[in-house]
Amino acid sequence: MNDSRLGIDLIVPLLCQAAKETLEQCTGREIYFSQTVQKIPKIVIRPDLGGFVEIFGDYNGLVVMNFPDEAAFVIYRHYMLNMGIPESDLAINAASVEVADSIGELLNQIMGQTQKMVEINYDLSAHSGQPKALTLAHAISLTPELSIGSSDSSSNIDNRRIVFQMDQLRFCMEIALERTEFLTI
Repeated sequence: MNDSRLGIDLIVPLLCQAAKETLEQCTGREIYFSQTVQKIPKIVIRPDLGGFVEIFGDYNGLVVMNFPDEAAFVIYRHYMLNMGIPESDLAINAASVEVADSIGELLNQIMGQTQKMVEINYDLSAHSGQPKALTLAHAISLTPELSIGSSDSSSNIDNRRIVFQMDQLRFCMEIALERTEFLTI
């Protein structure tokens, strides 16, 4: 009997687990993610700080992480202190380029771990581009270009949002993935 599920709904739990493990290891703090995944119409980089990375290979899409200033700054501080960086050498606010660079590096680690997990579980391989993180005053909607020649590639994309929490600070991850089904054979 063949079992068929949307690829995004199989990759999202792996992405959540990779994010949780990576952030916990890098910050030394407990990370939780909501057991409810939201199906959303589009993905958006939101203020205050957003990071994004493209996925391409056997599956294609885009991952975005959105942080309020306070959450980004606290994650940055715990990450740096956990690596042994003296507090006197740390940035003093969330708008510092060091905070965005650190969030980009964390996203890079999360994606590497996710890609390994997908390969182990589904024998599918993908790579990611260089993550970018930036501070924003206004939201920016993103749509990955997945199929060449398609007049409406957004109809071939599934989008999800997952909410994370560290201490009392909340942030989210959004993923857009080409609409695929994973079939068990």
